[in-house]
Amino acid sequence: MGDDSEWLKLPVDQKCEHKLWKARLNGYEEALKIFQKIRDEKSPEWSKFLGLIKKFVTDSNAVVQLKGLEAALVYVENAHVAGKTTGEVVSGVVSKVFNQPKARAKELGIEICLMYIEIEKGEAVQEELLKGLDNKNPKIIVACTETLRKALSEFGSKIILLKPIIKVLPKLFESRDKAVRDEAKLIAVEIYRWIRDALRPPLQNINSLQLKELEEEWVKLPTGAPKPTRFLRSQQELEAKLEQQQSAGGDAEGGGDDGDEVPQIDAYELLEAVEILSKLPKDFYDKIEAKKWQERKEALEAVEVLVKNPKLEAGDYADLVKALKKVVGKDTNVMLVALAAKCLTGLAVGLRKKFGQYAGHVVPTILEKFKEKKPQVVQALQEAIDAIFLTTTLQNISEDVLAVMDNKNPTIKQQTSLFIARSFRHCTAATLPKSLLKPFCAALLKHISDSASEVRDAAFEALGTALKVVGEKAVNPFLVDVDKLKLDKIKECSEKVELAHGKKAGLTAEKKELKPVPGRTASSGAAGDKDTKDVSVPKPGPLKKAPATKAGGPPKKGKPSASGGSGSTGTKNKKGLEIKEIVEPELSIEVCEEKASAVLPATCIQLLDSGNWKERLACMEEFQKAVELMDRTEMPCQALVRMLAKKPGWKETNFQVMQMKLHIVALIAQKGNFSKTSAQIVLDGLVDKIGDVKCGNNAKEAMTAIAEACMLPWTAEQVMSMAFSQKNPKNQSETLNWLSNAIKEFGFSGLNVKAFISNVKTALAATNPAVRTSAITLLGVMYLYVGPSLRMFFEDEKPALLSQIDAEFEKMQGQSPPAPTRGISKHSTSGTEEGEDGDEPDDGGNDVVDLLPRTEISDKITSELISKIGDKNWKIRKEGLDEVAGIINEAKFIQPNIGELPTALKGRLNDSNKILVQQTLTILQQLAVAMGPNIKQHVKNLGIPVITVLGDSKNNVRAAALATVNAWAEQTGMKEWLEGEDLSEELKKENPFLRQELLGWLAEKLPTLRSTPTDLILCVPHLYSCLEDRNGDVRKKAQDALPFFMMHLGYEKMAKATGKLKPTSKDQVLAMLEKAKANMPAKPAAPAKATSKPMGGSAPAKFQPASAPVEDSSTVEPKPDPKKAKALGVSSKAKSAQGKKVPSKTSLKEDEDKSGPIFIVVPNGKEQRMKDEKGLKVLKWNFTTPRDEYIEQLKTQMSSCVAKWLQDEMFHSDFQHHNKALAVMVDHLEIEKEGVIGCLDLILKWLTLRFFDTNTSVLMKALEYLKLLFTLLSEEEYHLTENEASSFIPYLILKVGEPKDVIRKDVRAILNRMCLVYPASKMFPFIMEGTKSKNSKQRAECLEELGCLVESYGMNVCQPTAGKALKEIAIHIGDRDNAVRNAALNTIVTVYNVYGDQVFKLIGTLSEKDMSMLEERIKRSAKRPSAAPVKQVEEKPQRTQSISSNANMLRKGPAEDMSSKLNQARSMSGHPEAAQMVRREFQLDLDEIENDNGTVRCEMPELVQHKLDDIFEPVLIPEPKIRAVSPHFDDMHSNTASTINFIISQVASGDINTSIQALTQIDEVLRQEDKAEAMSGHIDQFLIATFMQLRLIYNTHMADEKLEKDEIIKLYSCIIGNMISLFQIESLAREASTGVLKDLMHGLITLMLDSRIEDLEEGQQVIRSVNLLVVKVLEKSDQTNILSALLVLLQDSLLATASSPKFSELVMKCLWRMVRLLPDTINSINLDRILLDIHIFMKVFPKEKLKQCKSEFPIRTLKTLLHTLCKLKGPKILDHLTMIDNKSESELEAHLCRMMKHSMDQAGSKSDKETEKGASRIDEKSSKAKVNDFLAEIFKKIGSKENTKEGLAELYEYKKKYSDADIEPFLKNSSQFFQSYVERGLRVIEMEREGKGRIPTSTGISPQMEVTCAPAPTSAVSSIGNTNGEEVGPSVYLERLKILRQRCGLDNTKQDDRPPLTSLLSKPAVPAVASSTDMLHSKLSQLRESREQHQHSDLDPHQTHPSGTATTASSSTANIDDLKKRLERIKSSRK
Repeated sequence: MGDDSEWLKLPVDQKCEHKLWKARLNGYEEALKIFQKIRDEKSPEWSKFLGLIKKFVTDSNAVVQLKGLEAALVYVENAHVAGKTTGEVVSGVVSKVFNQPKARAKELGIEICLMYIEIEKGEAVQEELLKGLDNKNPKIIVACTETLRKALSEFGSKIILLKPIIKVLPKLFESRDKAVRDEAKLIAVEIYRWIRDALRPPLQNINSLQLKELEEEWVKLPTGAPKPTRFLRSQQELEAKLEQQQSAGGDAEGGGDDGDEVPQIDAYELLEAVEILSKLPKDFYDKIEAKKWQERKEALEAVEVLVKNPKLEAGDYADLVKALKKVVGKDTNVMLVALAAKCLTGLAVGLRKKFGQYAGHVVPTILEKFKEKKPQVVQALQEAIDAIFLTTTLQNISEDVLAVMDNKNPTIKQQTSLFIARSFRHCTAATLPKSLLKPFCAALLKHISDSASEVRDAAFEALGTALKVVGEKAVNPFLVDVDKLKLDKIKECSEKVELAHGKKAGLTAEKKELKPVPGRTASSGAAGDKDTKDVSVPKPGPLKKAPATKAGGPPKKGKPSASGGSGSTGTKNKKGLEIKEIVEPELSIEVCEEKASAVLPATCIQLLDSGNWKERLACMEEFQKAVELMDRTEMPCQALVRMLAKKPGWKETNFQVMQMKLHIVALIAQKGNFSKTSAQIVLDGLVDKIGDVKCGNNAKEAMTAIAEACMLPWTAEQVMSMAFSQKNPKNQSETLNWLSNAIKEFGFSGLNVKAFISNVKTALAATNPAVRTSAITLLGVMYLYVGPSLRMFFEDEKPALLSQIDAEFEKMQGQSPPAPTRGISKHSTSGTEEGEDGDEPDDGGNDVVDLLPRTEISDKITSELISKIGDKNWKIRKEGLDEVAGIINEAKFIQPNIGELPTALKGRLNDSNKILVQQTLTILQQLAVAMGPNIKQHVKNLGIPVITVLGDSKNNVRAAALATVNAWAEQTGMKEWLEGEDLSEELKKENPFLRQELLGWLAEKLPTLRSTPTDLILCVPHLYSCLEDRNGDVRKKAQDALPFFMMHLGYEKMAKATGKLKPTSKDQVLAMLEKAKANMPAKPAAPAKATSKPMGGSAPAKFQPASAPVEDSSTVEPKPDPKKAKALGVSSKAKSAQGKKVPSKTSLKEDEDKSGPIFIVVPNGKEQRMKDEKGLKVLKWNFTTPRDEYIEQLKTQMSSCVAKWLQDEMFHSDFQHHNKALAVMVDHLEIEKEGVIGCLDLILKWLTLRFFDTNTSVLMKALEYLKLLFTLLSEEEYHLTENEASSFIPYLILKVGEPKDVIRKDVRAILNRMCLVYPASKMFPFIMEGTKSKNSKQRAECLEELGCLVESYGMNVCQPTAGKALKEIAIHIGDRDNAVRNAALNTIVTVYNVYGDQVFKLIGTLSEKDMSMLEERIKRSAKRPSAAPVKQVEEKPQRTQSISSNANMLRKGPAEDMSSKLNQARSMSGHPEAAQMVRREFQLDLDEIENDNGTVRCEMPELVQHKLDDIFEPVLIPEPKIRAVSPHFDDMHSNTASTINFIISQVASGDINTSIQALTQIDEVLRQEDKAEAMSGHIDQFLIATFMQLRLIYNTHMADEKLEKDEIIKLYSCIIGNMISLFQIESLAREASTGVLKDLMHGLITLMLDSRIEDLEEGQQVIRSVNLLVVKVLEKSDQTNILSALLVLLQDSLLATASSPKFSELVMKCLWRMVRLLPDTINSINLDRILLDIHIFMKVFPKEKLKQCKSEFPIRTLKTLLHTLCKLKGPKILDHLTMIDNKSESELEAHLCRMMKHSMDQAGSKSDKETEKGASRIDEKSSKAKVNDFLAEIFKKIGSKENTKEGLAELYEYKKKYSDADIEPFLKNSSQFFQSYVERGLRVIEMEREGKGRIPTSTGISPQMEVTCAPAPTSAVSSIGNTNGEEVGPSVYLERLKILRQRCGLDNTKQDDRPPLTSLLSKPAVPAVASSTDMLHSKLSQLRESREQHQHSDLDPHQTHPSGTATTASSSTANIDDLKKRLERIKSSRK
């Protein structure tokens, strides 16, 4: 029972995992109940069970498993997170449930699988079930098959992929197990229900009996299309709606959907492709050429067998096709022709689209072979050509087909027409655009008049089919000239036609045609234009025909590129509603007179030919009035203009009458229905008068009016031909000028460029310069519209003329054509529905170039030339290519037939000689330009191989290939490239160059397309693999291309395509898809808005004015199609017009109110969020990449406390908005401190999301913000919460491994600042975690950061323990990355420098190799500290010292040249504090010594030549609120500091002379008080260099027998002398930090014990000096630091087994000496730190362990020290245990309590009062004698230079407390000066205290100004007078100090001398070893780092240290002069 009760108490999730089955059963039951109760599918409760569901279904106990399955089913049905478990649960069901004997288990298992499918996890389920089919257990196979069958039956074939199932079906039918075979049969029947006969081919090879059974079952199936009965979650809502509709409106609507319900499965898709090329007979190519027809037949039969495979694998079939083509074309044996045709049919059927590239070669041959009459040959050829047609498009083979149409052989003509008819059946209105229909109709119309009846019938059938496919409206324009009889025949044929797509195709076409009618007012110029060109007469004919044709106007001679303004068309041919062109017959003069007299006054008509000009003028005036009043419908235009032309007509001599006459013509043209017939009557006369000075303008006006009535293209052509048929140059030049102007007014649409060009050429050749000038001006205007291609027409002009033309073109370059102002209003209704023309973006692709005559070059492409190109010798190959280039250059424009050239050039694209590859690419570029759009047919066989070249490893070859591809694409458009599998096959190749170039190209081209072939989806799987490519560039290019793929394919298709990816990849890709979805551009608008083709024709007439303003307003312009933008400045504008409405909306939104705070302070908001996270109400911020739910959660949390507009920016999909958000946050940082801190957790979380962005600019901005943020937080003394830290630091650490230096540097700087707001010891584990990264840069940087932490904060930061941490670090010494190894070694060396040999114990055992590396590095660091390997420097420049940060100063930088270091320091910041901060910078400079072992660099001290006048300027006058120090000072300062650095670095030199010289120089400085202060800030550095030298002497020099021992003694003397000088200057002595003092004492004691010294002559003297020095060190150093150092040293010496007992004894003697000094120094000691050190000591050496020591001295020493401290401090000692983490466990506290208890018993209650009056420095128990002693001590202090200030303060305190005390006896023996000095001092203190509160600090009045500010940070607490007798917290003093500083005019932002006490006291992790001043400065400097860029320094840098540096103003000048003289002396002595 005990057991039972145990598990009953457990929570549910633990019960579910319990080992007892009962517990599990109970757990599952309870879980089931819980699952049924949870209503919210997103409840966090679900997540608890996420990892357990697999166990539910795989439980080993059958009974329990059943219950588990029930619970799992409910879970899957209801939990939103269930999808994550799909793979593991389904595989568990397959392996552990389907083999169970219980039917119920199997049922539940199947239900669970189906439920997973319902929650959209179908693919994963299917994958697991298919794996299950490979299981050996037939039970499992049966269950899996049954599950698949049920899934298919319920969900349908859209959800369940059939191909993989069908693939395994034959295997299931072969199973030995009957149950499996039966189940296979059932699933085969189910599949057949969905796909019908498509299932037959894959199953053709199964057992015939089984097949027969299946056939029987299949027959029984109902014929109706099946429907799914169960739906996915995403479909269920739709289904519900559908049901509602059906119930409302019966099944009327439902019925229509039936066809769409089941996707039509193509049997081909279900087949496995067969590879046949390798199976061809080896001698096939020989046999096929054999002379004997039997051999050829054998070869063909072998192929025939192979191509019977229904699906063939893609490959290079070029040679095979070539061989078969040759047989078809040239073989004399017709039987073989038929056989070859059958082989081609097989290839085409088996390869489908992949055969498309060969279609162009084969089609002409087959069509020409139709001359054969034999039925079986004809039939074979028909089958072949029909199969080939299905592999390509009509567009691709149209050229070849049309060429054959002109063949004389009637059979060929007949069969070609029949082929066209059959082809048309497969087309739709979209795939048979007008551009294609037009040439076919033209050719077929010739055939309907053919003499052979079979040809006529075939043509009728073809035209009838076209009529059926695209509808009458599209075909009628081409049938204008067809007589009624033939038209009826065409219609009759049309009715008989059965289309391949069924009737539906025709219907849709009809529907489409009707659609646009209602919207006809929305003009669509381009489309209207296209209609024109399509409608225009098929063959260029004489003008006279025009009025008769429906598409009035001159034939446009194939000018298809017109695609702009609508005012271009002769017909305003609008589908469905045509504005008819005015056509009128020519009237006789009599009829005209009759009509005119009906509308004109009789007098008018009579006076028309009067001899008197005045009468004629009056007549004209009346004529004009009559015309003005006439109504449009009544105006007989032709009659009126004939009247005007009546004698004298245009020969009128009076200019006034003529002007009037011309004006009337213009009026008639504007006001009436003016026809071309009327126009022809007047134009001749107008042209004749255009050059007239007086009438010219009127003539031009009239012509313009006519152009508006009859369209400019027609009018212009008439006018030009008339002008150039006469000789008058004036008329010619003016006509050209008029045309230039008219083009600008009307736009260029529809103009027949070629017709003008011949006239322009005539004009250019004219002798009259005015005509030439006008012609050039006209060309300039045309250039605006046509583009650079216009120049091609004039390349053969004379150079002088050509240069004029070029100059004109240059003027026009960059200009955009003006918006047309005329020709719009009347005809603006011309438009087209986008349905028809819109889908053919390349519809008008032919450009101006097509107007040029093209040369046939196929006869020049001889077989000799082809063999040359394929020769083995590269020189001959080159010759061949040169010839080809020559042929193309010579021909300029060529016809598409180029024979065998494509195959030959294709071979050269993979030539081993790269020069030839480049030459071939150049030829292909030429070919594209020369062939123009006809190059389309070569895309598959030549274009795709060029894409392969994009994978070349040479950059220049790739660039050439890209240029070629672009040149081709410019001619062909993109459709040809994207069709078929070729492009996806290229992308599939795992060549990074190919992938990145191809994706880049697609990213450029796709956004410009309106539609793409469906084959684009084939590229998607390869695109996804590129997203995860190991090459970064490929990944980037793939990400860039993603939105453009999505733009065409849609998100759904793209997301569906991820189904086949691995789960991890899938998540990543889906995240990228989401991102891309947000960035997805809109599709380009219809061509109506896009401009004309690249070089082609016209500008967009009407859309220009609209586009210009839109361009300005659009914020992000879509990338304009470079192809389109090329020639026309307009195009990009028009592009931007394409529906960029969204940005304009947002720009309106921009104006919404952005004032007010961006962060709203929500009371307790942050605390609540933390509670939610703890209580698992929200997701814990922990991920490898941020998933959507995290982002959504953050959005939700932010919504309450972040301004809405800012949140929109923060979560925008575009990175530029993130940058904006960050900029706003930076601006508001200072203003909204509270808000920022209130939302800090959210801000940090949002910033972690930015770390996952790929955009560098956002990352840089984010890091910049973080630097400012952490500076602010440290100023505000904010401490990060655990929650904030854990959700931010790990992600920040990821970024420390970034490849970019600048980012790593920023991250390190941020980590550095974080230590101010988050304890370093807590940072340590995070950074330690970072060292486990796979990124080597991250590992190295983290290790280095760990080293810096240890160096800055001591060993206490190492978590969980120093040993564990160091072991982890030591592992990396063996890392394979050099930088990581170096970083690990450097970190351990750093620890060694702090901790000594103890390190080896802590790191444990290392491999020999690693240990030797470490020892070597430690040795090197001893000789030349921190010689950072140069390699490491290259790999990762370490953090650049930001001079203002002490912690940074401790970091070791790379070994660099001295001068660069200085420059770097100067550039970083010219902060005057540099010197004080450069705490151990010698560690950098000592690297110098590596190159400097024997030489003395005497020239360096020349640095001291700098002017020193300003060095101490800030000291002289601590002016109130100094904001900036002169830059000159900074410069000087850093140079002085660097000189000292350099000299100090030489102290540690391996060369004794160098070291002695350096020491001499330093001694010079130290001996002169006024100069000694220059050493401030360099003390630690100097001391380290000194003990390095001591160590060097001890280890190396003393052992070197060659060395004169006198030299060593001399060196020792220098060192000791220097040190004594140093330690006599108390201010400098106090700068020494703990770690340094510890090492120094170690060195000195070792020296005292060195027996080798005693043996030398002067050895004893050295030892005595050392003794004296040690005493000085003990007395003068910072008492806290030295005490701490001695304690650590004692601890180390007791631990080190190798250490002699003598050593420990000497250390203890030093400690005793310190104990004796304690009564005097107690108030300057930081007791907290000392007690921490004692605590650590007692931890390492508990009492028992100490008692075991041989000597009793250690325990006695410790007790004495503690006893003295207790005696001096009393019970207050217990308040100083703040730094000890868990006091209760501390032995120290217990010990102190015992001591206190003992002393309390003795002292009674008096001590209580004493402790209350804590400020008193005197014991009230003192007897008189003690008082006298005490006063004597005080006067002694006042008398000493160093302590005078302290003495005065103590005297003042004493007098205040004992007002009756007599101090006279002490004064009377002293001098008058001393007495007045003491009185003045006391007065000053009194004034100061009464005015400013009781704080015993001076603010710069006395010369020794900062003495009382002892360096130990927390000692301030004890030294401050607590006069009121109550306990005062440190913050009170801090406040008082701030007030005091303010009153003295000093800036509070800079507390150089004291940190915020609260922060110091509250930090538990205070280092045991590193000096406290170090820490203080590190903290202060970091606090200050970002403030006003270090500009406001209020105190001299040296002032921080308690020294007498602040000399009075009066004496400073003298001092500096003196210092200068002495430095000069030093220099001269050095020379």
